Formats: sequence, C-alpha cells, structure tokens
Amino acid sequence: MLRSIAGALAILVLSCLQQATAETTHYHTGCQAYTFRNFTVYEAIEKISGAGGTVIEFFLGQRLSPSDPQGLGLDITDEQVAALKAQLQKHHIQATGCYTDIPGDEAAARKIFTWARKIGLKSLTTESDDSINTIEKMVKEFDITVAFHEHKRSDNPAYKLWNPSYLAGLLKGRDPRIGACADTGHWASSGITPILGLKELEGRIISLHLKDRAEIGRETPDVVLGTGVTDVAGMLAELGRQKFAGFLYIEYESNPANNATEVKQCIEFIRSRQALAK
Repeated sequence: MLRSIAGALAILVLSCLQQATAETTHYHTGCQAYTFRNFTVYEAIEKISGAGGTVIEFFLGQRLSPSDPQGLGLDITDEQVAALKAQLQKHHIQATGCYTDIPGDEAAARKIFTWARKIGLKSLTTESDDSINTIEKMVKEFDITVAFHEHKRSDNPAYKLWNPSYLAGLLKGRDPRIGACADTGHWASSGITPILGLKELEGRIISLHLKDRAEIGRETPDVVLGTGVTDVAGMLAELGRQKFAGFLYIEYESNPANNATEVKQCIEFIRSRQALAK
C-alpha cells in the first residue's frame, strides 16, 4: 500500500513539474524570411503568423509589400519603417534579426547597426568573419548581438565558417554577444552531425536556421522537421540542456511558391517536442 501511495505521489509530482514547465515555456520560434522569398516582406510576415510563428529574421533586398516595390534596405524611410512595424504588430510578429554583410569599416558598419536599432532588431546574422574586430566594437556600442552563419563546405580553402571548430576558435575570448547562427541543414551538407555542432558551440548559440535533411554528408532538399535523419528532436533536447534562449528560425527552402503548410508542420513539430528555455 505504501509503495502504491509513494508511486502515485511521484506521478503527481512529475505531472505538476511538467505542467509548470509547460506554463513557463516561451518560444522564440519563427522563420528566416528567405523561406518566403517568392513573396514580399509583408506577405512573409503574414505567412509566418499563419504558420504559428512569432518572430522573423529579414534578409536585405526582399520587396517590402505588393504596393511598395522598394527592397528592404538601409535606405527605407521613416514612413516605410512605421508601416513595416504596423504590419508586424497587426500579425503579432516580432522582427528580431536580419542577415547582412558587415564591413570592417567602422563608419559603414555603424550605419547597419543604426538601421537595425531603428527597425528594433535584437540581432544581426552575418558571415563577415574578417570584420570581427569591428563587429565586437559595434556590439558593445549598440548592445545588438551578432551571429555568424555558415553555408556548406566549399572548395574555397579560405571559407572556414562551415566548420564549428573554426567558429569556436574565432569566438574564443570575444564579447559574449557575438556567437553562432547554427544552420543545421548546411552542417548536414558538410557532413557534420548537427547535434555535435551544437555541443561544440555550447554557450555561443544565438540563433538557428533549423532544417531537416534526408541525408548527412550530401546536399539534399529541406524536408519537414522530424521526417529526415538529422534528429531534430535530439537537437531540441540539446538546446534545452544548454538552456538556449535565442531565436529559432525555420529556413525551409523547398517548395518556395507554396510551402506554408510545410512550415506550419515544422513549427508544430518544434512545439510538440521541446520547450525552449527563456
């Protein structure tokens, strides 16, 4: 009888803990706007909201809206910024990041960070590793994080960001607001098991371009999260262990003309498997 009571109490406590965890969970989950590159920024915002996302990472050059042919860039006017913010508010989406080059010239870099502050961004994503000294000065001045993104391994020996070991070394001793944007799809194309990449960059992961693939070691199209071989559930568990508090962007590059359903399935998979800690 006592064992039965103790067992019942243990189950009750576990249930309460799980409920408390669920109640305090917050997801910084959305999309890199390149997912909806066939559409405008305004349309991408609407599609992310419809898929259940709450954040967007921009990329420069995407047309602003069906009625505004200008591309998103540093030269947008105050009126365009206000209209963009109104669209974000309307669809309950927060603009948290933007993918961009960051030059080593301080004056040119400061223009990008000033623009990011004007938009209300919290982070910039880049591959400008040769500008890291300037980037470190800017993150201290603006308190905006910078995440180094990687593409797949190439034949160019000068391109090293594909390797998480290289990035870990680059970040060593740098301001903690400089870190990694882990693109799990490009890691897979480069033959890197994504969970191992996440572990190698523990404490430095600011954001992810979360992808699933059918193979590791060869470039293949993106598939809905959880249907490939990269172990997305394991990645989410690893992020939970690390108490990841950054931004989780779906970058679903397949079927760009009609991928809203797949993106929604990706977000639903994330939320069904792992609670991201604040």
